Amino acid sequence: MSEKEYLQHNRDSWNKRLQSHLESDFYDMKGFLNGANSLRHIELELLGDIAGKSVLHLQCHFGQDTLSMSRMGAKTTGVDLSDLAIKKAKELNDTLSLDAEFICSDIYELDRHLDSQFDIVFSSYGTIGWLPDLKRWAKILNRFLKPGGKFVFVEFHPVVWMFDNDFKAIAYSYFNEEEIIETYTGTYADQNADFQTTTISWNHPLDEVLGNLLQAGLHIVQFKEYPYSPYNCFRGMQKIDNEKFTIKSLAKQIPMTYSLTAIKNL
Repeated sequence: MSEKEYLQHNRDSWNKRLQSHLESDFYDMKGFLNGANSLRHIELELLGDIAGKSVLHLQCHFGQDTLSMSRMGAKTTGVDLSDLAIKKAKELNDTLSLDAEFICSDIYELDRHLDSQFDIVFSSYGTIGWLPDLKRWAKILNRFLKPGGKFVFVEFHPVVWMFDNDFKAIAYSYFNEEEIIETYTGTYADQNADFQTTTISWNHPLDEVLGNLLQAGLHIVQFKEYPYSPYNCFRGMQKIDNEKFTIKSLAKQIPMTYSLTAIKNL
């Protein structure tokens, strides 16, 4: 499938999901508008004090995390493929009287729209699976980080993506062997939503992530795996603690998420 085709499929998918996400308990728009921080404990700990820092948020959806970081005192720029999501992000920025900026772009094409470098590049939860080539991804990170700048990344573990949607069987390879084309009813924010989307994604093993970051000139200073997800976003989950969910049938037998911090060489 060509790059133009997979981008259009995925853009359409995210555009179709947007209204359901805005209305969902998952995103809790009422709480967010009233001041709730949408970031979870994992990334808050990794980010630390970001007041006065410039932050580039890649694949930001409709901007809740971007705007949360703006509320924390950072100068933020959010980027996403979905034109409808970016339109909503700009509306929220105006509503909240913040100064975040938003760009609608595939991140591989971002240098056509942005000519800056940042103290921090941030990306979290369900992002790299939409990208076929992590070598290009890592080069983008290097391009937009200042020397000595920090990449903060939190993602679902590649083991999670090996399972079928019900976590009953291994359905996909751990390795990046081919594109995965799926038609899915509902969305992670509302499993009962009455619409279908077709997506094209790729599985990325940890060596592909870490290896490409190192080759791009980033120094990995922190890496951690977690036996839980901070989101109740898969079928058959159970809550084990605040912001901690596991697959009920698997308990803590598999890693659910991982995080890393990498520094651009001076």
